[in-house]
Amino acid sequence: MKKFLVSLLLTVSLCFVAGLYLPWWSVAVIPFLIAYLIPQTAFKAFLTGFLSVFVLWFLIAFVLDSGNDHILSVKVATILPLKGSYLLLNLIGSFLGGLVAGLGALSGALLSKARG
Repeated sequence: MKKFLVSLLLTVSLCFVAGLYLPWWSVAVIPFLIAYLIPQTAFKAFLTGFLSVFVLWFLIAFVLDSGNDHILSVKVATILPLKGSYLLLNLIGSFLGGLVAGLGALSGALLSKARG
C-alpha cells in the first residue's frame, strides 16, 4: 500500500510540473519511469498511472473551465454528440489521459519484471 501511495503522489506531482513545460504525452513517460523504478504488480502500476492522471486532468480541466462559465466546453460538447454536457467532455478527456498514463505505467512495470 505504501508503494501505491508513493507512486500515486509522485506521478501526480511530476505530471503536473511536466504539464507546464512538456507536451501532453509526457504523461506516458513519467508513469513509465516511476513504475519501472518502484516495482509493483502490473495491475497496481496501471491503476496508479490511470488514477493519478485521470484525477489530475479532471481537476485542471474543471478549474480552468469554471473560470469562463464553461463557454467553450459547452460549444465543443454541442459539436460532438454529447448534448452540450461540459462535464461529460471533461470526463472523456480525463479518461483518455488516464488511459495513456496507465498504459505507460503498465509498460514500465512489465519491463521491470522482464529485466528481473
